[in-house]
Amino acid sequence: MLIELFLVALVLCLAVLFYWGFRALPAERWQVIGCLLGDKGQDGAWQGLNLTYYGFFNATAYLFAAVLFFILMGSLSLSMTGVLAILAAILTICMPASRLIALWVEGKANTFTVGGASFAGLLAAPWVIQFINGTLGVRMGFQTPVLSVLAAIAVAYAVGEGIGRLACISFGCCYGKPLADCHPWLRRLFRGRAFIFSGKTKKIAYAHHLDGQEVVPVQALTTLLLTGAGLWGCYGFLKGYHAATFVGLLALTQSWRVLSEFLRADYRGTGRITAYQVMALLSIAYALLLLFLFPAAGDALPDLATGLRALWDPGVILFFQVLWVAAFLYTGRSRVTGATVRLHVVKEQV
Repeated sequence: MLIELFLVALVLCLAVLFYWGFRALPAERWQVIGCLLGDKGQDGAWQGLNLTYYGFFNATAYLFAAVLFFILMGSLSLSMTGVLAILAAILTICMPASRLIALWVEGKANTFTVGGASFAGLLAAPWVIQFINGTLGVRMGFQTPVLSVLAAIAVAYAVGEGIGRLACISFGCCYGKPLADCHPWLRRLFRGRAFIFSGKTKKIAYAHHLDGQEVVPVQALTTLLLTGAGLWGCYGFLKGYHAATFVGLLALTQSWRVLSEFLRADYRGTGRITAYQVMALLSIAYALLLLFLFPAAGDALPDLATGLRALWDPGVILFFQVLWVAAFLYTGRSRVTGATVRLHVVKEQV
């Protein structure tokens, strides 16, 4: 019963967040969360560095995914030192990869790609786990089951990317095609449900001038599909179906990436089939290969209560706080928008 209550609570919380996000975030006011003052000009105005809701929602997605991964690993009564080491190592790979792969595919230094980051993380994850088992694990007396960790990573990734798409809505990136250019049945399907972005600093405005137009709400579709799949995978993991959870989630999420690319209007590199679609298809094949290389270990059934209790540790809480701040600073400092700020005294309030 605890598993069902846990998942229902997550569904309710996320449903409220998504309902608000889909309605509010396309608006202009939900792009910049704050501004840090830089140099002061001769005219008395300050140059500002914009901090974005893109960074806020990305950091929150990183945090949510990491906490969920930690709970699932804790439910197996694994060494938390090993779990944190694996988590830190994979994040260290994925976060820079999100920018470097976007630079390679799209030729843009100031953008991020979740697809590229997830592909790099999947490639590295089993060997990172093996390395930590063979070094830190041998020294401290623990061994982490590879397939179970991969299943937990798949769950965390699906839910994390789902939540992270709210960042894309707020910044106006990863946007869908104009409804006017879509097949009639797509226009009928999304009539009244399309996104309309406002604000000239949204990427959809300065890259394709599609602000004010109805576009396919591809970010919302990704949010709902991946989050739903991730919660389904969480249930499967906690019931002990680790192999099925890993392969099933990878197949579903990466198949959607291939399909959703055809609904997007933002630049994704050259060619009819994008590099991200190729990465997604390779990910599915690689997941099947890993299933044979690292068969299920037949461990005891996970215990959710144990996983939840593992969170209540000062070191773990501090780790997650540092993670959120680092992710926000890494993804939330806007390099493609600027600000001019003037300060004044409100005499009526003196």
